[in-house]
Amino acid sequence: MTNQPQQSGTSARERLQEAHRREKKAAAVRRRAVIAVSVVAALAVVGGTVAAIATASDSDPATSAPLTVPANTSGKDGTVVVYGKADAPHTLQVYEDFRCPVCKQFEASAGKTVQQLADSGEYKIEYHLAAFLDKNLGGKGSRTALAAAGAALNEGVDKFKQFHDVLYAEQPDEREDGFGDVNRILELAEKVPGLKTEAFTKAVTEGTYRPWAAKVDAAFSASGAQGTPTVVLDGKVLNVFGQDGKPVTGEQWTALVRRTTGA
Repeated sequence: MTNQPQQSGTSARERLQEAHRREKKAAAVRRRAVIAVSVVAALAVVGGTVAAIATASDSDPATSAPLTVPANTSGKDGTVVVYGKADAPHTLQVYEDFRCPVCKQFEASAGKTVQQLADSGEYKIEYHLAAFLDKNLGGKGSRTALAAAGAALNEGVDKFKQFHDVLYAEQPDEREDGFGDVNRILELAEKVPGLKTEAFTKAVTEGTYRPWAAKVDAAFSASGAQGTPTVVLDGKVLNVFGQDGKPVTGEQWTALVRRTTGA
């Protein structure tokens, strides 16, 4: 009898401690996202995934410049990048921003497996890219990286995918605008064998694909996607982050895909 109140008290303290630990973990996730709408940072949940909140980008002067669409594009106005076999039985849509730190987490955790399943023909990937974080965080890194990705796409879909992966692997701190520096972009291009051709360098330096990047960003805004990363398989939004804020692993991704497709 005399021990019961003490046990109850201990249990209550443990619950409070656990709640405190959960809040600290959630706060860490919020800090990593650092995406602003009307404040410096925020998080949203899109289809169960932790996502950067997307708000419309400011008008870009590039929208009034002549439009040059890279080779190897798909969709209306060439705003979609498709990676994988055209006759794949399933379609994976990935909505992301090269400056999004939450996208980087997903890429670092499951990105290789996402590509492997596309390479094996389980699905093709449709990339829907955005540049809204330039408005949310300031700077021009998202637009510059997206335009450079267009230059890589013009060299080939495989070159785009390799450059895509390098951009996430080398993503600067979200408080910086490292991708806004064209020289930094060109340095990163050297990590992709054969990418830094004279044509690629000229396109990046002169901003040849900035108007295209603006079109791609506008298409993202019109898509209805509320944030990044948003991952959709055959029309179903996938939850690629757990309750602890951690992205799925490669093994978990494979299992999620198989459950969704019924394979």
